[in-house]
Amino acid sequence: MTARLADIAAQAGVSEATVSRVLNGKPGVAASTRQSVLAALDVLGYERPVRLRQRSAGLVGLITPELDNPIFPAFAQVIGQALTRQGYTPVLATQTPGGSTEDELTEMLVDRGVAGIIFVSGLHADTSADMQRYERLRAQGVPFVLINGFSAKVRAPFVSPDDRAAVRLAVTHLAALGHRRIGLALGPERYVPVQRKIEGFLAAVREQLGVAEAEAGELVQHSLFSLEGGQAAASALLDRGCTAVVCASDMMALGVVRAARQRGLEVPRDVSVVGFDDSPLIAFTDPPLTTIRQPVQAMGQAAVGALLEEIGGTPAPHSEFVFLPELVVRGSTASAPGTARVGADTPLPEQARTDTRTGARTVVANRAESGEDQSWG
Repeated sequence: MTARLADIAAQAGVSEATVSRVLNGKPGVAASTRQSVLAALDVLGYERPVRLRQRSAGLVGLITPELDNPIFPAFAQVIGQALTRQGYTPVLATQTPGGSTEDELTEMLVDRGVAGIIFVSGLHADTSADMQRYERLRAQGVPFVLINGFSAKVRAPFVSPDDRAAVRLAVTHLAALGHRRIGLALGPERYVPVQRKIEGFLAAVREQLGVAEAEAGELVQHSLFSLEGGQAAASALLDRGCTAVVCASDMMALGVVRAARQRGLEVPRDVSVVGFDDSPLIAFTDPPLTTIRQPVQAMGQAAVGALLEEIGGTPAPHSEFVFLPELVVRGSTASAPGTARVGADTPLPEQARTDTRTGARTVVANRAESGEDQSWG
């Protein structure tokens, strides 16, 4: 037991006496210290004493469209942790091709008496979908919050990244590198985030490059939100002479890199690529991917906070909470072909830059953080 106390104390950064007081339920320990000791127990794999186990305040459903795209497990982890800290038990329900639909998963969760549901990139983002399904859910007395996608027809809190600002950041970055033929690869146009990205793209190329909307529209390519979708979109955009491609997801961006290599082109020497999400491990691709960081941590916590207010009888505003993105510059973008190139000795800015118009930030990842071992450019 002594060794165990020492391990827990070292992990929590407290004395063994403090660990003993927490484990024995004695008073005189600050709440933050107590939480640190409990967290140390969990990290080290020790089972909590029965008296210290957190009682569940109920089940909360989390519905995602898939788990293949790493951004959805990232949301699930943040939301699950936030719910657990508040005493709720998260129940992850994932749609599968040819399997359960969002409506079926919702019905299953309601039948199990969930206290509320969080939808990530669900049918609420599809402008062609019937939004009455959410009104029926509300009529059943089940609170819910919707992430990524907005509909004025649904009375609920929405949580979204600023898609317009995200694309504007990417286009501004590429234009500064000398690119004049910038393409946009994204999913089907019926989705709200896609429509917003297009709006941001058209405004940005007009502002940065003086390109008219009709001409810029020819550089927008719709496909699927997948690696294969990005590859197909890239083929069309490269045929149109694009030297840079902004993508609606990191998975699509990896597809663009694959398409470029199949043509004998190098990224970023011949083609620059910008992703969207900053998914886990995306900094360690070859090359490390420049991407728009979706603020998953802040968005997930905001969604949980809004849902718990609804559950507690204090409804959150039925409006959209919009979070600003960050551009994380890594190794997949460089000066346009035929222009002065960024060399390996070019110093990297030490601090993030903030866009004075949107408030969005640009972060230049250093080579150690990005996993990059090659020269920029």
